Amino acid sequence: MERQLDLRTGRPVWMAYRAPRVLTARLTRDVAADVLVVGMGISGAMAAEALTAERLSVIMIDRRGPLRGSTPATTALVQFEIDTPLTGLGGMLGAEVAARAWARSRLAVAALKARIETLGIACDLAERASLYLAGNLLTGAALRAEAEARRAIGLHADYLTAAPLREAWGIEREGAIVSRGNLALDPRKLTARLLLAALARGARAYAPAEAVAFEAGRSGVAVATAGGPVISVGHVVLATGYELAGPAPGKGHEVISTWAMATRRQRRRLWPGEAFMWEASEPYLYLRATPDGRVICGGEDEPFEDEARRDAAIPDKVARISAKLSRLLPGIDATPEFAWAGAFGTTTTGLPRIGPVPASPRLFAVMGYGGNGVTFSRLAAELAVAWATGREDRDAGLFAFPD
Repeated sequence: MERQLDLRTGRPVWMAYRAPRVLTARLTRDVAADVLVVGMGISGAMAAEALTAERLSVIMIDRRGPLRGSTPATTALVQFEIDTPLTGLGGMLGAEVAARAWARSRLAVAALKARIETLGIACDLAERASLYLAGNLLTGAALRAEAEARRAIGLHADYLTAAPLREAWGIEREGAIVSRGNLALDPRKLTARLLLAALARGARAYAPAEAVAFEAGRSGVAVATAGGPVISVGHVVLATGYELAGPAPGKGHEVISTWAMATRRQRRRLWPGEAFMWEASEPYLYLRATPDGRVICGGEDEPFEDEARRDAAIPDKVARISAKLSRLLPGIDATPEFAWAGAFGTTTTGLPRIGPVPASPRLFAVMGYGGNGVTFSRLAAELAVAWATGREDRDAGLFAFPD
Protein backbone atom coordinates (compact mmCIF):
# COMPACT_ATOMS: atom_id res chain seq x y z
CA MET A 1 0.00 0.00 0.00
CA GLU A 2 1.33 3.42 -0.92
CA ARG A 3 -1.10 5.40 1.25
CA GLN A 4 -2.95 4.10 4.28
CA LEU A 5 -5.27 6.35 6.25
CA ASP A 6 -7.45 6.29 9.31
CA LEU A 7 -10.52 6.93 7.16
CA ARG A 8 -12.97 8.04 9.83
CA THR A 9 -13.21 8.99 13.49
CA GLY A 10 -16.15 9.44 15.83
CA ARG A 11 -19.48 7.66 15.72
CA PRO A 12 -21.29 7.84 12.36
CA VAL A 13 -25.07 7.74 12.67
CA TRP A 14 -25.30 4.57 10.56
CA MET A 15 -23.66 2.60 13.36
CA ALA A 16 -26.94 3.01 15.30
CA TYR A 17 -28.77 0.81 12.78
CA ARG A 18 -28.15 -2.89 12.41
CA ALA A 19 -26.70 -4.15 9.13
CA PRO A 20 -26.43 -7.83 8.16
CA ARG A 21 -23.23 -9.59 9.12
CA VAL A 22 -20.86 -10.53 6.31
CA LEU A 23 -18.72 -13.54 7.15
CA THR A 24 -15.17 -13.74 5.84
CA ALA A 25 -12.46 -16.40 5.97
CA ARG A 26 -8.74 -16.29 6.66
CA LEU A 27 -6.52 -16.43 3.60
CA THR A 28 -4.22 -19.34 4.40
CA ARG A 29 -3.27 -20.67 0.97
CA ASP A 30 -2.84 -19.58 -2.64
CA VAL A 31 -6.14 -19.04 -4.46
CA ALA A 32 -7.25 -18.12 -7.99
CA ALA A 33 -10.25 -16.51 -9.69
CA ASP A 34 -11.24 -14.41 -12.69
CA VAL A 35 -11.25 -11.12 -10.76
CA LEU A 36 -9.86 -9.88 -7.44
CA VAL A 37 -11.70 -6.97 -5.81
CA VAL A 38 -9.51 -5.18 -3.28
CA GLY A 39 -11.75 -3.44 -0.76
CA MET A 40 -15.08 -4.45 0.78
CA GLY A 41 -16.74 -1.07 1.17
CA ILE A 42 -19.52 0.31 -1.01
CA SER A 43 -17.38 0.47 -4.18
CA GLY A 44 -16.01 -3.05 -3.80
CA ALA A 45 -19.45 -4.42 -2.95
CA MET A 46 -21.04 -2.94 -6.05
CA ALA A 47 -18.21 -4.18 -8.25
CA ALA A 48 -18.29 -7.70 -6.78
CA GLU A 49 -22.06 -7.99 -7.15
CA ALA A 50 -21.99 -6.76 -10.74
CA LEU A 51 -19.07 -9.02 -11.71
CA THR A 52 -20.62 -12.14 -10.18
CA ALA A 53 -23.86 -11.34 -11.99
CA GLU A 54 -21.80 -11.79 -15.18
CA ARG A 55 -20.81 -15.27 -13.91
CA LEU A 56 -17.22 -14.28 -13.31
CA SER A 57 -15.49 -15.90 -10.34
CA VAL A 58 -14.57 -13.25 -7.80
CA ILE A 59 -12.33 -13.04 -4.73
CA MET A 60 -12.73 -10.12 -2.33
CA ILE A 61 -10.16 -8.99 0.23
CA ASP A 62 -9.94 -6.13 2.71
CA ARG A 63 -7.16 -5.27 5.13
CA ARG A 64 -9.72 -4.29 7.79
CA GLY A 65 -12.86 -6.25 7.01
CA PRO A 66 -16.26 -5.59 5.41
CA LEU A 67 -17.76 -2.13 6.00
CA ARG A 68 -14.89 -0.98 8.21
CA GLY A 69 -13.42 1.75 6.01
CA SER A 70 -15.05 5.01 4.97
CA THR A 71 -18.44 3.55 3.97
CA PRO A 72 -20.09 4.18 7.38
CA ALA A 73 -18.92 7.81 7.25
CA THR A 74 -20.90 8.69 4.13
CA THR A 75 -24.00 10.82 4.56
CA ALA A 76 -25.55 8.88 1.65
CA LEU A 77 -27.14 11.65 -0.36
CA VAL A 78 -27.27 9.61 -3.55
CA GLN A 79 -27.57 12.35 -6.15
CA PHE A 80 -26.95 12.60 -9.86
CA GLU A 81 -25.84 16.22 -9.43
CA ILE A 82 -22.05 16.38 -9.66
CA ASP A 83 -20.11 18.66 -7.31
CA THR A 84 -19.12 20.85 -10.26
CA PRO A 85 -22.21 22.56 -11.77
CA LEU A 86 -23.05 21.62 -15.35
CA THR A 87 -22.29 25.15 -16.55
CA GLY A 88 -18.94 25.14 -14.75
CA LEU A 89 -17.97 21.72 -16.04
CA GLY A 90 -18.87 22.82 -19.55
CA GLY A 91 -16.42 25.69 -19.21
CA MET A 92 -13.69 23.26 -18.15
CA LEU A 93 -14.24 20.34 -20.52
CA GLY A 94 -16.68 21.56 -23.17
CA ALA A 95 -20.46 21.45 -23.23
CA GLU A 96 -20.69 18.01 -24.90
CA VAL A 97 -18.40 16.26 -22.43
CA ALA A 98 -20.11 17.93 -19.47
CA ALA A 99 -23.54 16.90 -20.74
CA ARG A 100 -22.44 13.28 -21.18
CA ALA A 101 -20.94 13.14 -17.68
CA TRP A 102 -24.05 14.57 -16.04
CA ALA A 103 -26.33 12.31 -18.06
CA ARG A 104 -24.30 9.22 -17.13
CA SER A 105 -24.46 10.21 -13.47
CA ARG A 106 -28.25 10.40 -13.76
CA LEU A 107 -28.34 6.97 -15.38
CA ALA A 108 -26.16 5.56 -12.60
CA VAL A 109 -28.67 6.67 -9.94
CA ALA A 110 -31.53 5.12 -11.90
CA ALA A 111 -29.54 1.91 -12.43
CA LEU A 112 -28.73 1.67 -8.74
CA LYS A 113 -32.39 2.03 -7.80
CA ALA A 114 -33.34 -0.66 -10.30
CA ARG A 115 -30.61 -2.99 -9.03
CA ILE A 116 -31.66 -2.59 -5.40
CA GLU A 117 -35.27 -3.32 -6.30
CA THR A 118 -34.39 -6.27 -8.51
CA LEU A 119 -32.31 -7.88 -5.76
CA GLY A 120 -34.90 -7.06 -3.12
CA ILE A 121 -32.33 -5.31 -0.93
CA ALA A 122 -33.74 -3.79 2.25
CA CYS A 123 -31.72 -0.63 2.79
CA ASP A 124 -34.36 2.01 3.60
CA LEU A 125 -34.47 3.08 -0.04
CA ALA A 126 -36.58 6.16 -0.83
CA GLU A 127 -36.70 8.67 -3.68
CA ARG A 128 -36.01 12.26 -2.72
CA ALA A 129 -36.10 15.64 -4.36
CA SER A 130 -32.99 17.79 -4.02
CA LEU A 131 -32.74 21.53 -3.37
CA TYR A 132 -29.58 23.20 -4.68
CA LEU A 133 -29.60 26.44 -2.72
CA ALA A 134 -28.15 29.76 -3.86
CA GLY A 135 -24.76 30.39 -2.31
CA ASN A 136 -21.41 32.07 -2.83
CA LEU A 137 -20.73 30.18 -6.10
CA LEU A 138 -24.07 30.45 -7.87
CA THR A 139 -26.96 32.78 -7.19
CA GLY A 140 -29.56 34.74 -9.11
CA ALA A 141 -28.98 34.73 -12.86
CA ALA A 142 -26.15 32.18 -12.61
CA LEU A 143 -28.36 29.70 -10.74
CA ARG A 144 -31.16 30.21 -13.25
CA ALA A 145 -28.70 29.58 -16.10
CA GLU A 146 -27.61 26.34 -14.42
CA ALA A 147 -31.23 25.15 -14.29
CA GLU A 148 -31.71 26.03 -17.96
CA ALA A 149 -28.53 24.15 -18.92
CA ARG A 150 -29.74 21.04 -17.11
CA ARG A 151 -33.15 21.17 -18.79
CA ALA A 152 -31.48 21.59 -22.17
CA ILE A 153 -29.84 18.16 -21.84
CA GLY A 154 -33.00 16.47 -20.61
CA LEU A 155 -32.49 16.63 -16.83
CA HIS A 156 -35.29 17.73 -14.54
CA ALA A 157 -34.56 21.14 -13.01
CA ASP A 158 -36.99 23.77 -11.73
CA TYR A 159 -35.65 27.17 -10.75
CA LEU A 160 -37.39 28.79 -7.80
CA THR A 161 -37.00 32.40 -6.74
CA ALA A 162 -37.12 33.41 -3.07
CA ALA A 163 -40.91 33.65 -2.62
CA PRO A 164 -41.86 30.25 -4.14
CA LEU A 165 -38.95 28.64 -2.29
CA ARG A 166 -40.18 30.07 1.00
CA GLU A 167 -43.77 29.06 0.32
CA ALA A 168 -43.06 25.49 -0.79
CA TRP A 169 -40.12 24.58 1.46
CA GLY A 170 -39.88 27.18 4.21
CA ILE A 171 -36.33 28.08 3.17
CA GLU A 172 -35.01 31.64 3.19
CA ARG A 173 -32.63 31.88 0.23
CA GLU A 174 -32.48 33.98 -2.91
CA GLY A 175 -33.31 30.95 -5.01
CA ALA A 176 -32.82 27.24 -5.56
CA ILE A 177 -32.88 24.51 -8.19
CA VAL A 178 -35.26 21.64 -7.50
CA SER A 179 -34.35 18.26 -9.03
CA ARG A 180 -36.00 14.89 -8.57
CA GLY A 181 -35.14 11.21 -8.73
CA ASN A 182 -32.33 11.10 -6.16
CA LEU A 183 -32.09 8.39 -3.51
CA ALA A 184 -31.88 8.14 0.25
CA LEU A 185 -30.61 4.86 1.68
CA ASP A 186 -28.62 3.26 4.47
CA PRO A 187 -25.09 2.69 3.08
CA ARG A 188 -24.12 -0.05 5.53
CA LYS A 189 -27.23 -2.10 4.87
CA LEU A 190 -26.78 -1.68 1.11
CA THR A 191 -23.09 -2.62 1.20
CA ALA A 192 -23.63 -5.68 3.37
CA ARG A 193 -26.43 -7.03 1.22
CA LEU A 194 -24.50 -6.47 -2.01
CA LEU A 195 -21.59 -8.41 -0.53
CA LEU A 196 -23.97 -11.18 0.52
CA ALA A 197 -25.43 -11.29 -3.00
CA ALA A 198 -21.93 -11.75 -4.43
CA LEU A 199 -21.13 -14.47 -1.87
CA ALA A 200 -24.37 -16.26 -2.71
CA ARG A 201 -23.12 -16.53 -6.31
CA GLY A 202 -19.87 -18.13 -5.22
CA ALA A 203 -17.60 -15.17 -4.49
CA ARG A 204 -15.02 -15.70 -1.76
CA ALA A 205 -14.24 -13.09 0.89
CA TYR A 206 -11.03 -12.96 2.91
CA ALA A 207 -10.28 -10.54 5.76
CA PRO A 208 -8.16 -9.22 7.17
CA ALA A 209 -6.07 -9.70 4.05
CA GLU A 210 -3.78 -7.05 2.59
CA ALA A 211 -2.40 -6.86 -0.94
CA VAL A 212 1.24 -5.83 -0.85
CA ALA A 213 2.49 -6.40 -4.41
CA PHE A 214 1.02 -6.79 -7.89
CA GLU A 215 2.91 -8.60 -10.63
CA ALA A 216 1.08 -8.29 -13.92
CA GLY A 217 1.92 -10.61 -16.79
CA ARG A 218 0.54 -11.32 -20.23
CA SER A 219 -2.16 -13.67 -18.97
CA GLY A 220 -2.99 -12.32 -15.53
CA VAL A 221 -1.91 -10.79 -12.23
CA ALA A 222 -0.20 -12.42 -9.25
CA VAL A 223 -1.13 -10.53 -6.08
CA ALA A 224 1.08 -11.12 -3.04
CA THR A 225 -0.58 -10.68 0.34
CA ALA A 226 0.90 -9.70 3.68
CA GLY A 227 0.30 -13.15 5.11
CA GLY A 228 2.17 -14.91 2.31
CA PRO A 229 -0.51 -16.51 0.07
CA VAL A 230 -0.67 -15.37 -3.56
CA ILE A 231 -3.91 -14.61 -5.37
CA SER A 232 -3.80 -15.36 -9.12
CA VAL A 233 -6.43 -13.61 -11.25
CA GLY A 234 -7.06 -12.30 -14.73
CA HIS A 235 -8.06 -8.83 -13.52
CA VAL A 236 -7.84 -6.73 -10.36
CA VAL A 237 -10.31 -4.03 -9.26
CA LEU A 238 -8.74 -1.60 -6.79
CA ALA A 239 -11.71 -0.36 -4.75
CA THR A 240 -9.68 0.95 -1.83
CA GLY A 241 -11.55 4.22 -1.49
CA TYR A 242 -9.31 7.09 -0.45
CA GLU A 243 -6.25 4.97 0.14
CA LEU A 244 -3.80 4.16 -2.65
CA ALA A 245 -3.11 0.54 -3.51
CA GLY A 246 -0.10 -0.68 -5.46
CA PRO A 247 0.29 1.08 -8.80
CA ALA A 248 -2.93 3.12 -8.57
CA PRO A 249 -2.21 6.60 -9.96
CA GLY A 250 -1.62 9.16 -7.24
CA LYS A 251 -1.91 12.24 -9.43
CA GLY A 252 -5.06 14.05 -10.51
CA HIS A 253 -6.95 13.64 -7.25
CA GLU A 254 -6.50 14.58 -3.60
CA VAL A 255 -7.90 13.66 -0.22
CA ILE A 256 -10.22 16.09 1.55
CA SER A 257 -11.40 16.05 5.16
CA THR A 258 -15.08 16.42 5.93
CA TRP A 259 -17.17 16.53 9.09
CA ALA A 260 -20.74 15.52 9.78
CA MET A 261 -23.34 15.24 12.53
CA ALA A 262 -26.78 13.81 13.14
CA THR A 263 -29.48 15.08 15.46
CA ARG A 264 -31.94 13.29 17.71
CA ARG A 265 -35.13 11.83 16.20
CA GLN A 266 -37.63 14.61 15.43
CA ARG A 267 -39.97 13.51 12.66
CA ARG A 268 -42.62 16.15 13.37
CA ARG A 269 -40.10 18.94 12.78
CA LEU A 270 -38.87 17.79 9.39
CA TRP A 271 -39.39 19.87 6.26
CA PRO A 272 -41.82 19.03 3.43
CA GLY A 273 -40.87 15.91 1.48
CA GLU A 274 -37.60 15.55 3.42
CA ALA A 275 -35.77 16.78 0.33
CA PHE A 276 -31.99 16.73 0.23
CA MET A 277 -30.45 20.18 0.53
CA TRP A 278 -27.03 21.40 -0.47
CA GLU A 279 -25.56 24.78 -1.23
CA ALA A 280 -23.98 26.32 -4.31
CA SER A 281 -21.14 27.39 -2.03
CA GLU A 282 -17.53 26.62 -1.21
CA PRO A 283 -17.46 24.91 1.20
CA TYR A 284 -21.04 23.75 0.98
CA LEU A 285 -23.48 22.55 3.60
CA TYR A 286 -25.50 19.42 2.82
CA LEU A 287 -28.26 17.64 4.70
CA ARG A 288 -30.87 14.90 4.61
CA ALA A 289 -33.19 13.07 7.00
CA THR A 290 -33.18 9.46 8.15
CA PRO A 291 -36.33 7.30 8.09
CA ASP A 292 -36.73 7.68 11.85
CA GLY A 293 -36.47 11.47 11.76
CA ARG A 294 -32.85 12.37 12.44
CA VAL A 295 -31.25 15.17 10.44
CA ILE A 296 -27.83 14.37 8.99
CA CYS A 297 -25.81 17.44 8.13
CA GLY A 298 -22.22 17.85 6.93
CA GLY A 299 -19.70 20.20 5.42
CA GLU A 300 -16.82 22.45 6.44
CA ASP A 301 -14.56 20.50 4.06
CA GLU A 302 -10.89 21.36 3.82
CA PRO A 303 -7.71 19.76 2.42
CA PHE A 304 -6.50 16.77 4.41
CA GLU A 305 -3.36 17.31 6.47
CA ASP A 306 -3.26 14.43 8.93
CA GLU A 307 -5.67 12.33 10.96
CA ALA A 308 -4.78 13.96 14.27
CA ARG A 309 -5.60 17.49 13.13
CA ARG A 310 -8.78 16.32 11.40
CA ASP A 311 -9.96 14.50 14.51
CA ALA A 312 -9.07 17.35 16.88
CA ALA A 313 -11.23 19.66 14.78
CA ILE A 314 -14.42 17.60 15.27
CA PRO A 315 -15.90 19.70 18.13
CA ASP A 316 -15.31 23.03 16.37
CA LYS A 317 -16.38 21.82 12.92
CA VAL A 318 -19.53 20.14 14.21
CA ALA A 319 -20.45 23.27 16.20
CA ARG A 320 -20.21 25.30 12.98
CA ILE A 321 -22.30 22.77 11.07
CA SER A 322 -24.91 22.79 13.83
CA ALA A 323 -25.07 26.59 13.78
CA LYS A 324 -25.53 26.62 9.99
CA LEU A 325 -28.30 24.03 10.28
CA SER A 326 -30.08 26.19 12.87
CA ARG A 327 -29.94 29.21 10.59
CA LEU A 328 -31.19 27.28 7.58
CA LEU A 329 -33.96 25.39 9.42
CA PRO A 330 -34.84 27.28 12.62
CA GLY A 331 -37.53 24.74 13.54
CA ILE A 332 -35.02 21.89 13.82
CA ASP A 333 -33.27 20.98 17.05
CA ALA A 334 -29.70 21.11 15.70
CA THR A 335 -28.05 19.62 18.78
CA PRO A 336 -25.62 16.89 17.63
CA GLU A 337 -26.27 13.38 18.91
CA PHE A 338 -23.71 11.82 16.55
CA ALA A 339 -20.54 13.47 15.26
CA TRP A 340 -17.77 12.17 13.05
CA ALA A 341 -14.98 13.07 10.65
CA GLY A 342 -14.03 11.33 7.46
CA ALA A 343 -12.01 11.49 4.27
CA PHE A 344 -13.09 11.67 0.66
CA GLY A 345 -11.34 12.11 -2.65
CA THR A 346 -11.81 14.95 -5.06
CA THR A 347 -10.61 16.14 -8.46
CA THR A 348 -10.39 19.54 -10.09
CA THR A 349 -13.36 18.77 -12.35
CA GLY A 350 -15.56 16.97 -9.83
CA LEU A 351 -15.51 13.85 -12.02
CA PRO A 352 -14.16 10.62 -10.54
CA ARG A 353 -11.12 8.73 -11.80
CA ILE A 354 -12.31 5.30 -12.89
CA GLY A 355 -10.58 2.96 -15.30
CA PRO A 356 -7.59 0.78 -16.11
CA VAL A 357 -4.29 1.84 -14.59
CA PRO A 358 -2.28 3.29 -17.50
CA ALA A 359 0.90 1.33 -16.78
CA SER A 360 -0.94 -1.85 -15.77
CA PRO A 361 -4.05 -2.40 -17.92
CA ARG A 362 -5.06 -5.54 -16.01
CA LEU A 363 -5.59 -3.36 -12.95
CA PHE A 364 -8.70 -1.17 -12.68
CA ALA A 365 -8.82 1.65 -10.11
CA VAL A 366 -11.69 3.73 -8.76
CA MET A 367 -11.05 6.98 -6.85
CA GLY A 368 -11.71 10.70 -6.63
CA TYR A 369 -15.44 10.42 -5.96
CA GLY A 370 -16.08 13.82 -4.38
CA GLY A 371 -19.55 14.18 -2.90
CA ASN A 372 -21.04 11.48 -5.14
CA GLY A 373 -19.49 8.40 -3.60
CA VAL A 374 -22.44 6.03 -3.83
CA THR A 375 -23.49 7.24 -7.29
CA PHE A 376 -19.99 6.91 -8.69
CA SER A 377 -19.60 3.50 -7.04
CA ARG A 378 -22.45 2.29 -9.23
CA LEU A 379 -20.86 3.92 -12.27
CA ALA A 380 -17.55 2.25 -11.42
CA ALA A 381 -19.25 -1.15 -11.21
CA GLU A 382 -20.71 -0.68 -14.69
CA LEU A 383 -17.37 0.38 -16.15
CA ALA A 384 -15.54 -2.46 -14.37
CA VAL A 385 -17.90 -5.06 -15.85
CA ALA A 386 -17.38 -3.68 -19.35
CA TRP A 387 -13.60 -3.71 -18.84
CA ALA A 388 -13.45 -7.23 -17.38
CA THR A 389 -15.68 -8.72 -20.09
CA GLY A 390 -14.08 -6.92 -23.03
CA ARG A 391 -17.11 -4.82 -23.88
CA GLU A 392 -17.03 -1.20 -24.97
CA ASP A 393 -18.52 1.53 -22.81
CA ARG A 394 -18.76 4.75 -24.78
CA ASP A 395 -18.42 6.87 -21.64
CA ALA A 396 -15.33 5.15 -20.26
CA GLY A 397 -13.06 7.88 -21.58
CA LEU A 398 -14.89 10.55 -19.58
CA PHE A 399 -13.58 9.13 -16.32
CA ALA A 400 -10.33 7.45 -17.38
CA PHE A 401 -6.94 8.18 -15.87
CA PRO A 402 -4.73 10.37 -18.05
CA ASP A 403 -1.84 8.53 -19.73
